[in-house]
Amino acid sequence: MAARKKLIMILAGLAGLAVVVGLVAQYNKEPRAAVQKTSAAVPVSAAQIVAKTMPVRLMAIGNVEPFTTVAVKARVDGQLISVKFKEGDEVRQGSVMFEIDPRPFDASLKQAQANLLRDRALYERANEQEKRYKDLLGKNFISPDAYEQVRTNTATAAATVSGDEAAIDSAKLSIEYCTIRSPVTGYAGRIQIQQGNLVKANDTNPLVTVNQVVPIYASFSVPEQNVSDVRKYQADGVLKVQAAFTNAAHAPIDGRLSFIDNTADMTTGTIKLKAEFPNSDKALWPGQFVNVVLTLYEQKDAVVAPSASIQSGPNGQYVYVVKADGTVELRIIKIARAEGNDTVVASGLTAGEQVVIAGQLRLAPGTRVNVGKAPEAS
Repeated sequence: MAARKKLIMILAGLAGLAVVVGLVAQYNKEPRAAVQKTSAAVPVSAAQIVAKTMPVRLMAIGNVEPFTTVAVKARVDGQLISVKFKEGDEVRQGSVMFEIDPRPFDASLKQAQANLLRDRALYERANEQEKRYKDLLGKNFISPDAYEQVRTNTATAAATVSGDEAAIDSAKLSIEYCTIRSPVTGYAGRIQIQQGNLVKANDTNPLVTVNQVVPIYASFSVPEQNVSDVRKYQADGVLKVQAAFTNAAHAPIDGRLSFIDNTADMTTGTIKLKAEFPNSDKALWPGQFVNVVLTLYEQKDAVVAPSASIQSGPNGQYVYVVKADGTVELRIIKIARAEGNDTVVASGLTAGEQVVIAGQLRLAPGTRVNVGKAPEAS
């Protein structure tokens, strides 16, 4: 009986030893598998670094402004008897917009014309009388004082005639002012005073505001430290400006820089600029916000990397460069500027090198990679 118990204990001990050996073998097997797994090449996408001409640009948010804004006002008092356009219509320069009742000014014109006829007759009589008195003075039939009185009457009559002629011109001008014409070609806004109302000359509120939109302006601001560069390159020639809409299918619109303000805004540290656009298709409209791009110059042979390859770390921006042996190198770089999907690199890369653009999270320096399709930077 004792021998049987001893045999059972020996068998149980052997079984336990076998379990321990199996666990140790499994434990030793797993690290080897992990090592084998990590030694496999990591699939990545890569692109080639290129050297090409890249524009040096300033970007800002701009506001579209009319080329000219005219507040149309009456220049004479009277009743508004006619409106020749509708709100929002395009009006041509010189076209009739409003008409004021001209009858009071017609009456004033006729009165001035009648006064002129009367005073001209009086002047002619005084002039003839002066001639007679001059002859009498030469024969010493009258005193010099009597002749001077007649001559003064003649001069007074001539001045009265001149005043009547000026009154006629003024009446004619008032009649002309009764017809209000558009001073520019543009689009009319909201009519402030409706037909039938009385209007006053040079009233505070205009009858309507006309905005000229062909051509048109877009104003924007740039940091004050960039103004010296803007003025420098503007002296070399016309600076191109593009205006684009956010989430719009319309292509960017080309224009030119036309104005640099003479004072910086002390609250924002920026200076206002203005660009002029032909706007022949009237795509730009006053009050719109647009993305403005001012091109200063074209940088030749700039080293360009895909923006997707740029990573940020504690030591700054870096990329993974694919070496000839199929491993990657972590390269610290300095960035000059970003242009959409392209990034201009100041130092750290040369044209012809390949950088990883997808799959960087699985990489470390020296990791072997399997590079898929590698398009060039656009």
